[in-house]
Amino acid sequence: MTTHYLDIPLSDADVVKLKLGDTVYFSGPAFTCRSRLQRYIFDENHVLPFDTGHQNVLIHVGPIIIKENEQWKLIAFAPTSSIRFEKWGPRSVKDWKLKAIIGKTTMGKATAQTMKELKCVHVTPQYIGPNLLHDSVYIKNVYLFEELGSIEAAWQLELSKLGPFIVDIDCEGNNYFDALDKVIAKNKQEAYADLKIPKDFEYTKLY
Repeated sequence: MTTHYLDIPLSDADVVKLKLGDTVYFSGPAFTCRSRLQRYIFDENHVLPFDTGHQNVLIHVGPIIIKENEQWKLIAFAPTSSIRFEKWGPRSVKDWKLKAIIGKTTMGKATAQTMKELKCVHVTPQYIGPNLLHDSVYIKNVYLFEELGSIEAAWQLELSKLGPFIVDIDCEGNNYFDALDKVIAKNKQEAYADLKIPKDFEYTKLY
């Protein structure tokens, strides 16, 4: 596995070299997005009020931000699960010309296929604590604050070696967790055999 330090905006060459399981850090401009923003733009047909060409990295996160002495102050920053936004994933990649999406878990087959076609990756955090990324994020601006509220608004960020993340969907549409599930299934069967547990064993269902 290789570690990459990438500057935004990302190019095709930047993301094509990323392989499943590689570690990535990002520096440069990016923006936040959750379900309300995507619904507002894609389902309700509003126009995104900023250009994504120079900030082609989207972060699935609802940061906690307050205003203090007329300045935005970041309180908490923890990416949320990207699979929740699979409905809008392909269009987000295409319409916003994304080269990377940052979020917990992963995304589905439709988004992975669009990432393969347009050269984009998904990366997921290598951490548990909610504030380990805090010092790598500077708040520059916010759009749609009144319309969507603080958590769902589109925050404009400046990143400084934000990470570490691992690549879980690459530009070929491969998924790190799909491969991991196969390994887990194989190890599970081997463990069952060692413990003489029948292959058709089922855990008790609680209702």
